[in-house]
Amino acid sequence: MQRKGFVNLPLHTDHTPRWLWHRMVKLSGAITEVILEEYGHEEFLNRISNPYWFQAFSCVIGFDWHSSGTTTTTCGALRASLNAEEHGIAVLGGKGKNSLKTPGQLLRMGDEFNLSDKTTDYLVRSSKLSAKIDNSCIQDKYTLYQHNFFLTEEGSWAVVQQGMNLDNKYARRYHWMSTDLDEFLSSPHTAIECDKKEPDTLDMSSKDSREARDISVDLINDNPEHLRTYFKRKDPKQTLLSDYFNLDSTDDDPTSFNNQPNFTMPSHHPVLDMDLSDREFEVLKNAYEVQPDNYRELISLKGIGPKKIRALALISDLVYGKKASWEDPVKYSFAHGGKDGFPYPVDREVYDHSIQTIKDSLEQAKLDNKEKHDAIKRLTKYIQ
Repeated sequence: MQRKGFVNLPLHTDHTPRWLWHRMVKLSGAITEVILEEYGHEEFLNRISNPYWFQAFSCVIGFDWHSSGTTTTTCGALRASLNAEEHGIAVLGGKGKNSLKTPGQLLRMGDEFNLSDKTTDYLVRSSKLSAKIDNSCIQDKYTLYQHNFFLTEEGSWAVVQQGMNLDNKYARRYHWMSTDLDEFLSSPHTAIECDKKEPDTLDMSSKDSREARDISVDLINDNPEHLRTYFKRKDPKQTLLSDYFNLDSTDDDPTSFNNQPNFTMPSHHPVLDMDLSDREFEVLKNAYEVQPDNYRELISLKGIGPKKIRALALISDLVYGKKASWEDPVKYSFAHGGKDGFPYPVDREVYDHSIQTIKDSLEQAKLDNKEKHDAIKRLTKYIQ
């Protein structure tokens, strides 16, 4: 089963105290070592790509709040505590400019893990595609600013990345897992945790957007020059609606011809209430020269961002009747169900297994008694 999804978190800007940071690095590394030894690399990726387990893990290693900083600090702590040579797993990318270093880091890790060129190329494409889909194909008003890529020596991977909504100061976290991932553009997000949906969210990654994706590719391959008629025109000579009715008169005589209202019809009737600049149309023309075979190849081209993806989706719907999905893929749910039976009763077996996994890891971790006691105390707090 694919373990991916995203979480909405309030934006907190405070830094982690140095004394806490050092302990978080030590504790996260100790728990991870036990998981790797007892369950292996695949299970660690499976857990880190599960937004609920990730949140619980963050709380256990030192977070007593549910802010956007859980992503930055938890991934940073894992990056600092895990050694590729010793643990067979690497945490790449990061926040801001560090996220842009991921492709280069993957190439270096491909050599270190002795992965084939084909596998390494796939990893680089996966990193870029997961970011492009969450940042551009799912237009939920959250802009990515963090991309963490977890890579094992076998070539399996998970992605934990985060976007920010500047309007409401919330962050949304997206999780990806390579296991059983057959298609990047067929409703790839599952296990999504959030209690709020964003209205009018274009989701071109949805399985319901398949026909709109196909039409988007056809629109490009048929020469995008003919798409200009669907957009507003920045024509200085074009009369605005407020100017359609005007009195062009210098004569005070009300019977004068010049005092009659003149109605000027617009020279262009745009289908879409948006515009693409000449420079943006140049990007579409460059895509036409490439002749992409599919939507995944189309969105991977340089310059194909949210605005152009949205424009092609709107034309697909309004002109050709192929509607894209406008449902926010986020779902309101809990890790193990709710005590009141909503949205479903608590699965005690699964719940106890999750608790026991973390507890066993803490018991076996190479920590002194006080650190171990404090971590178990935090875990017990959330169990109760």
